[in-house]
Amino acid sequence: MAGRVFQLVLHYDGTDFSGWQVQPETRTVQGTLESALARLCGGPVRVTGAGRTDAGVHARGQAASVEVPSHWTPDRLRHVLNAQLPDDVFVAAVHAMQPEFHARYSATSRRYSYAVGLDEAARSPFRRRWEWPVGKSLDGDALAWCAAALLGEHQFFGFAVRGTAPDDDDHRCEIRFARWRVVPGGLVFDVEANRFLHHMVRFLVGTMIEVASHQRRREEFAALLVADANDEVSPPAPAGGLCLEQVTYPAALYLTS
Repeated sequence: MAGRVFQLVLHYDGTDFSGWQVQPETRTVQGTLESALARLCGGPVRVTGAGRTDAGVHARGQAASVEVPSHWTPDRLRHVLNAQLPDDVFVAAVHAMQPEFHARYSATSRRYSYAVGLDEAARSPFRRRWEWPVGKSLDGDALAWCAAALLGEHQFFGFAVRGTAPDDDDHRCEIRFARWRVVPGGLVFDVEANRFLHHMVRFLVGTMIEVASHQRRREEFAALLVADANDEVSPPAPAGGLCLEQVTYPAALYLTS
């Protein structure tokens, strides 16, 4: 009997996970979901995520595709699955999708946020789990300049981990939105693109913070946008400040019932 294809919209606190992707004898988000679904469906269920978030990275809008037996409805699957999952994973929504839906390949854009704490209280255990406690003032004009420089299409060799993309990948990404905004006690960087490379947002934030701390010049940031390697990039920002906020898909992939 044919199954039904669903999209899961997931929230998770990535602190105690070794990332998204299944790994032997290690707690991961994908592994946790697949174990819960196997119990509910009476056999293995493959969960495919829109992106492979790293260890410590959070999500408020990770998307995953699953195929489950046809008797499941979106509402019932969400309710029963949440009852099976640990406290650091939550299924916010389940959508019925067209059979060809694929969480990774069907996506048209992804949006991330990165939180930076500027005040002393950022070191509190109630905040540092979800933001980078920089603990000092930054040059806001420099951050705005860097964000504006990102807009458009670039080859991000300078802001990606070497060897994690196929040899023929051009590392080209289209940045559709990028800005820094002020929040109580700090700043948040919002960025949306058609795709992201491994560690790309964390490399971008780490480098922008050094520019805004006057440790690096704006021209160095611009040079990395045309570099063919990551030799000059700053260390990546810590994983805990990063959150996958939303994945967007064509409306035609969603079923109305």
